[in-house]
Amino acid sequence: MTRLPFMTQPFPTVADYRAAVTQVRDAAAAYYAGPDLAMDDAVYDALMQRVAATEDAHPDWKVEDSPTEVVAAGGGVVGDVVHSEPMLSLDNVFNEDTLRKWALRLEKLIGRPVAGFTVEPKIDGLAIAARYEDGRLVQVATRGDGRAGEDVTGQARRAAGLPERLAEPLTIEVRGEVFMTDADFDVANGMRTATGEPPFAHPRSAAAGTLLAQDRTYDAPLSFVAYGARGLGDGPHSAAMAELARLGVSSTAGMPVSTSIDDLLAAVEALNTGRGTLGYGIDGAVIKADQPADRELAGSSSRAPRWGIAYKFPADTRTTRLKAIEVQVGRTGVITPVAVLEPVQISGVIVTSATLHNFDDLVRRNVRPGDTVFVRRAGDVIPEITGAKLDERPADSVPFEPPVRCPRCDGEIDRTQKRWRCTRGRACGAREALSYYAARDSMDIEGLGGKLIDMVTAAGLVTDPADLYDLKVETLAAFDRMGEVSATKLVTAIQSSKTQPMSRVLTGLGVRMTGRSMSRRLATHFGTMEALLAASVADLQEVEGVGPERAVTIAAELVELQPVIARLTARGVNMTEPTYRPRPPAASPAADASDPDAADATPAALLPLQKEDGTPMTVVVTGSVPGLTRNEGNEAVERLGGRSSGSVSKKTDLVVVGEGAGSKAAKAEELGVRIMPAEEFAELLRTTTMA
Repeated sequence: MTRLPFMTQPFPTVADYRAAVTQVRDAAAAYYAGPDLAMDDAVYDALMQRVAATEDAHPDWKVEDSPTEVVAAGGGVVGDVVHSEPMLSLDNVFNEDTLRKWALRLEKLIGRPVAGFTVEPKIDGLAIAARYEDGRLVQVATRGDGRAGEDVTGQARRAAGLPERLAEPLTIEVRGEVFMTDADFDVANGMRTATGEPPFAHPRSAAAGTLLAQDRTYDAPLSFVAYGARGLGDGPHSAAMAELARLGVSSTAGMPVSTSIDDLLAAVEALNTGRGTLGYGIDGAVIKADQPADRELAGSSSRAPRWGIAYKFPADTRTTRLKAIEVQVGRTGVITPVAVLEPVQISGVIVTSATLHNFDDLVRRNVRPGDTVFVRRAGDVIPEITGAKLDERPADSVPFEPPVRCPRCDGEIDRTQKRWRCTRGRACGAREALSYYAARDSMDIEGLGGKLIDMVTAAGLVTDPADLYDLKVETLAAFDRMGEVSATKLVTAIQSSKTQPMSRVLTGLGVRMTGRSMSRRLATHFGTMEALLAASVADLQEVEGVGPERAVTIAAELVELQPVIARLTARGVNMTEPTYRPRPPAASPAADASDPDAADATPAALLPLQKEDGTPMTVVVTGSVPGLTRNEGNEAVERLGGRSSGSVSKKTDLVVVGEGAGSKAAKAEELGVRIMPAEEFAELLRTTTMA
C-alpha cells in the first residue's frame, strides 16, 4: 500500500495558519451541511495536516476551538437534539507507515498489546444516532457539531437497514451511516431529474439532500449501516455488531478481527482491493480496538477517540477510452481542454467527461484521443485524467493540436499564463454574458433575447453590458423584423433596468464564486459598489459564507470588472443597495406642524423580519406569493431583514404560506411555528419602503 505523502510543513506565518483554519472551517461547514462540497477531500486532509503541524511547532498560535480539536472542524449543522454522548470524529492516516506508528502508540498508551482490531469500511455518508425505546424507533438525529444534531426522524425511517422495530423490545441507541448504494443513486437521480432539478453530483450529496430535505416530492431510496451501539452491554465491538444484526439492524457484523499489525494491514488491503465490488462508495477503512477494556484505557480527546483511526484510501481510479478532446471557452475568455470519455462508473457516479486543467498539463500527462486513460475522481468528487496506458495506444494515434486562435470568436489567444485566455476577454463571450445580464433574476430586461443579442453583437454595437444603454430606437428599428414599436419597448426596458438594486447588477455581471444569494449578501454588507470595490480580501471575508479562497477569487474578479462597472456607472446604472424601513404612517390633518412631537418621528425601527435583538428571523416561503417568483420571494425575505431558508425546523421563526404550499406548511403547524398567509406577506412588503 503506497500513497504520496501530504505536505506536513508548518505554515510560515500566523496569518497563513489562521487563513488555513478559516478554509478548513468553511469547507467543513459546506460538507456537513449536505449537498455542496467546497474543497477536494484530499486537499482538506492536507490542509488539516499542515494546521496540526503548525500547532505542534507554534502552540502559542493555536486558535480557540481549533479544527484539530473540534468535531467536524466546527462545521456541523447544529440542531436541537442533544446526543447522549458526543459523536466524535476520527483522526486519519494515509499509508502503512503512519498506521503502524498509530498502532504502536496505542500499545504504549494502554501499556500492553491491543487484544484485537476490527476493520470496517469507511462509508462516505451522513453519521446519525438512532434511539430505540422498547424496541421501537423513536428519534433519529444527525451528528451536527458532535454535541447536538438535527432531528431527521421522518426522513431516516425510509432507510433500508434501520428497522421501525427491533426483534426484541430493547432500549438502545444505534449509531451509523446513512448513504446511497450505487444502484439507489441511479434511481434517486432519475427521480430528481424527472422533477426538472439537476442531477445529484455524488452519492453523498444525494444522501445528504434526501436526508436533510423535508419537502421532497419524491422518496429517494436510502440505506443504513451501524458502526456502534449503546445499551448492549460491555462486550467487544464485534459482538455488539453481531447482536445488532440479530435484532434486524444492518451493521458491520462479520468484519475481520486482527490480533497483529500484519493481519490488520492485510485486512485493510483486502478492503481496498475489493472496494469496487461493494455496490457502494467507500473512501477508507476504519480501524478500532475491539475490546472495551482497551478503549477505556486509551480514552478520547475532545475531538476523536484514541482507540480508533481512519485509513484513507487513494482516490478510486478506473480506465476508459478518451473519445475526444474538446475546447471550452468560459464567460471570461478562459480556454480549457476537456476530455470526452466513454462512460465509466467511478465511486458510484457515471463519468462521461473530465478536466484536463490546461494545455501545459495536457502535454505533461501525454494523453491523446483514442487512448485508454486512467480516470479518478479527485477527492471522490472532480473527475480528472491522470495519464494514459501507453502500451495500448493505437498505432495511428496523433497528438492533440491546441487551438491557434480562439475557437469561439477566432480572436487571438494570450498564452503568457498556464490558463490560456482569449485576448478579447469577456467580449469573446458577449452573447453568454449579455444573456446572463439580461435574465429575469439579474437585470430583468424584457425582450432582450438571444436572437436580438446575436444581431447587436454581430453589428458591433454591443460587446459588454454597458453598451446596451447606448442603444437607440432608430438603430434597433432598422433591424429585420424589429420595427419602431418593438425597438421603443426594448430601449425603455433597458433604460428602466438602471434602477435595479446593486445586488442585481452583481448577479448580472457573473462574478465567479457568487450567485444570487451571495450577490445580495455582498451588496447588503457593503451598501455601495464603491465600498465593495475598495474592500480588501480580509474585508470580503467578513461577509457570511466568504472564506479565503472565495474572497481572493471575488477580489480578482472585481478588479477585472472595474472598467465595465465604471462604464455602467457613467451611464446611470444604480450602484447602491437599498435598505428598508417601515413606511411612516400618514400625517394627521389635525396635527400641528409647529409641534415637534407631531413631526415625522419614525424611529430607527427594526426591519419587519428582524428579531428584537436585531438578528434576522429565519423565514421559509412555501407556495406562491402574489406578484413574486420564488426567487423574488426569497429576495424579499432578505431585504426585509430575514434569513431565507428552504426547510422548516424548530429554529424556523416564520413560514409564509401561499397557494400550492406543500408539506412545509403542515410541518410548521406540527412544530407550532408562526404562519403568515402569502397575501399578508405581500402587504408587509407593500407597506415597507426603501430608505
